[in-house]
Amino acid sequence: MGELPRLPVPIEHRVLRWACGLSPRASRLLFGKPPTIDGQTLSTETHALLTLARWSGSDGFYAGRTVAEARAQSRYEARVTGRPRPTQMAEVRRLELPGPNGPIPARLYVPPLPAPDAAAPLLVYYHGGGWVIGDLDMYDDLTRLIAAASGVKVLSVDYRLAPEHPFPQPLEDAFAAFEWAAANADSLGVDPARIGVGGDSAGGNMAAVVSQMAIAGGDTRPAMQLLFYPVTDSAEDTRSRLLFAEGFILTKADMDAFEAAYLPPGVDASDQRISILKCPDLAGLPTAYVATAGFDPLRDEGEAFALRMRDCGVRVALRRHSGLIHTFVNQTAVNRTALAAVLEACGALRLGLAPATPQAV
Repeated sequence: MGELPRLPVPIEHRVLRWACGLSPRASRLLFGKPPTIDGQTLSTETHALLTLARWSGSDGFYAGRTVAEARAQSRYEARVTGRPRPTQMAEVRRLELPGPNGPIPARLYVPPLPAPDAAAPLLVYYHGGGWVIGDLDMYDDLTRLIAAASGVKVLSVDYRLAPEHPFPQPLEDAFAAFEWAAANADSLGVDPARIGVGGDSAGGNMAAVVSQMAIAGGDTRPAMQLLFYPVTDSAEDTRSRLLFAEGFILTKADMDAFEAAYLPPGVDASDQRISILKCPDLAGLPTAYVATAGFDPLRDEGEAFALRMRDCGVRVALRRHSGLIHTFVNQTAVNRTALAAVLEACGALRLGLAPATPQAV
């Protein structure tokens, strides 16, 4: 494993922007032909990013690193791939939510809205990072983009992380944050009937499980799920976990290490609060937009969950971005294909949380 990159963040960012801005022909000449696997071809921009990561010695997220090293590397990479100037918001409000395990830090992102005084929709967002890495600052760029592009307020939740706080503590924080948002809709300036949940990777897992928990015994049901490549089956290895086990940033070794950190000894990985794909009945879950990446170990379980929801009568839009990899939501400032994928999801979010149309009399 190589050492952490030492170049100044602005220089690293410009290098990535330049590499992703090359024409497909120039990119292939410099970085080689993108691989084709399982009938999919990696986008030239993503191939350039992966090649540069490999040249710098980056080879995954967590496996082989200490928790501190993994978190430091991820924070650095978030600064490198983020926008040099933050997307402007009408307001960014720091909050501290009550939770069963103690206070939960959060941020409310309020985009410029056409009717600022009217109740707006809200997305409660849970960041990715294998339940081990990730924080509000690392996801500041993405949450601002989602808010600005969708016209939806976003509550970003800084749930506790494993291994210091293993399952079920992060999930308990996630559920408490959603229930708090629903109970405090007035003070947040949001419509309680238009509060959705969303997340990527481990955060997508928690958004889906929070939806199931809310249906089973919560006071409020989420209006929508926005799921980017969610973890849905920690009990079994899917074909994509093996097919893309190495070489595409998130590795199978990373996932094994993340899940080992999240799940204390003796916990059954097939517990439906961990592997929601094992739930025999998903009827009643909110409408969902599920985005997966073609070159992602988590691709198959995310798609299986979407199809299982659909079979149970849930309205689901499933979108595979065949040329992208895990973490594409964090690449939008440098990778145009990734940006287009997130903007598409923002359009779905805007529609999914739109006001209900009055019925004709």
